[in-house]
Amino acid sequence: MDLYSIDKLMHETRQLAAKYRETTGSTLPVTGEIARFDAAQSLGLELINDPNSAIDALGKKGSSRENKRIIIKGRAIFDAGKASPRIGQVNPEQDWDLAVLVLFDDQYEVEEIYEASREAIADALENKKDSNRKKRGAMSIAQFKIIGERVWTRENGEETAIWDNQED
Repeated sequence: MDLYSIDKLMHETRQLAAKYRETTGSTLPVTGEIARFDAAQSLGLELINDPNSAIDALGKKGSSRENKRIIIKGRAIFDAGKASPRIGQVNPEQDWDLAVLVLFDDQYEVEEIYEASREAIADALENKKDSNRKKRGAMSIAQFKIIGERVWTRENGEETAIWDNQED
């Protein structure tokens, strides 16, 4: 039997990351792993624990995301008044179906979760003016919110996703 459950470890990781930022002003590189854990828990995803895989999770059988290949991004928002923060690189050329963006407060607790299709992201990146950000697949959180759909909130839990009503 493990000394710690993964739930307890993630709780302690959140606390440590928040305290570290309060103390040093710098962030620990744990947001991505916390986002993977929270997206899987909140949306019923099965995590892929293969560092060579282009995807982070699969939709579980019987869910609205069944057999969807999912990449997961996370971002903690520390000062909402600052310039529009960006998410990590999103490559629409890779083999995935949905991108999930987990947004955290300054204590690394989930505020909202959004998802967008690969097609929506590819269209948004294609419509950007030629820039280095376009080439890198960089996107702002605001842009992701515009093209995606909010599927989970702290207040309401999981909301109906646009994919629920679509035929394959």
